[in-house]
Amino acid sequence: MLEDKILSKKACIGVIGIGYVGLPLSITISNAGFQVMGFDIDHVKTEMLNKGESYIEYIPDDTIKNRLDTGLFSATNDFDLLREMDVIVICVPTPLDSNNEPELKYVVDTAVSIRDRLRKDQLVILESTTYPGTTDEVVKSILDETGLVCGDDYYLAYSPEREDPANKDYSTYSIPKIVAGVNEKSGKLAKQFYSIILDKIVPLENAREAEAAKILENVYRAINIALVNELKIIFDKMGIDIWKVISAAKTKPFGFQAFYPGPGLGGHCVPIDPFYLAWKAKQYGVPTRFIELAGEINHSMPDYIIDKTSENLSKNGKQINGAKILVIGVAYKKDVGDIRESPALVIIDKLIKKEAEVFYHDPYIVEVKPTRRFPQMKMKSSELNDRFLESMDAVIIVTDHTNLNYKQIVEKSRLIVDTRNAFSAFKDYEYKIVKA
Repeated sequence: MLEDKILSKKACIGVIGIGYVGLPLSITISNAGFQVMGFDIDHVKTEMLNKGESYIEYIPDDTIKNRLDTGLFSATNDFDLLREMDVIVICVPTPLDSNNEPELKYVVDTAVSIRDRLRKDQLVILESTTYPGTTDEVVKSILDETGLVCGDDYYLAYSPEREDPANKDYSTYSIPKIVAGVNEKSGKLAKQFYSIILDKIVPLENAREAEAAKILENVYRAINIALVNELKIIFDKMGIDIWKVISAAKTKPFGFQAFYPGPGLGGHCVPIDPFYLAWKAKQYGVPTRFIELAGEINHSMPDYIIDKTSENLSKNGKQINGAKILVIGVAYKKDVGDIRESPALVIIDKLIKKEAEVFYHDPYIVEVKPTRRFPQMKMKSSELNDRFLESMDAVIIVTDHTNLNYKQIVEKSRLIVDTRNAFSAFKDYEYKIVKA
């Protein structure tokens, strides 16, 4: 019956966690003609959506209103409605704890919520990024507590999210989707479901392979970013511009892919996934020296940025203690309003501890509220104007949003520490620009 419902688009779809992954996915599923209900514990999110308001900057209100008007989309905090769903997709966070070990609380809590309402003929799909084995070792174990048999009574699959917020070239629909079940029947149903809503699927034999593929994607990025971050430091000592070097190297039509240095890693995947794999590898007695070294390099970049700032403040006769410093861009990525794992927060925290007077500006983030990692941090975005910029001893560009007035910034600032090569075109102001 479930297969018939999926193929006829009569299946009701529940998406748990309607943030940067779950909301675009919900819209895409709804666009395909399925009835979709977004589940979230955040009442503010569900209320906004049901009013036709978006909280993700690159998803306009009109898109939400359109989906509501079709009657194919709604949002709720009532998890008892999971009983009515035929397919349940889990899109909850998988952060690290204070020891840099996997924090599966949100996955476990969600699996328990589903377990308490699980019925026969439901398909559950985990999309959260995690270590190989999570779907069958953690989620399946919890769902099996119902006495229902996976593959006969209910079905379980893994399909890692591949969202790239604000990417104009690729959408949820067009990004190829890895799909695998914990058993053959589950995999078949999941593949049928995603084949209807997405442009292309990439089937794998089992969930562990799919989980490992997602980890590989992000470990690959983390290691290559660590490489160019280390080269940036080396080349800087040699008086060589890393950005020009990368630009030249990427002209090679084969055997090279460009990665770029920065102030550290941010986002919900790349800074986290290497630690997930390293933690799991330890259970098998396998060292992950290469991966751990990359993590160390990337996590050291905020200190490098601060050292460069301090060094160049000294040239202007200033100490970092008591200096007025403006951090521009606190989002982890340009043109989004997401601060998860943002290196900007680390930089701000370290500057405050060095007794600098710190401000920030970000057109997408009006306020930085306390987080688990930075419980004391509470700041509001400062308005950029000539007088304010002129009063700063240093400006650090952490996130190079497209809609910033770079001309105003470079003209009115005394010292610019550029971590993104955002001011490469302003040759006349090189005397006050430090690439870091």
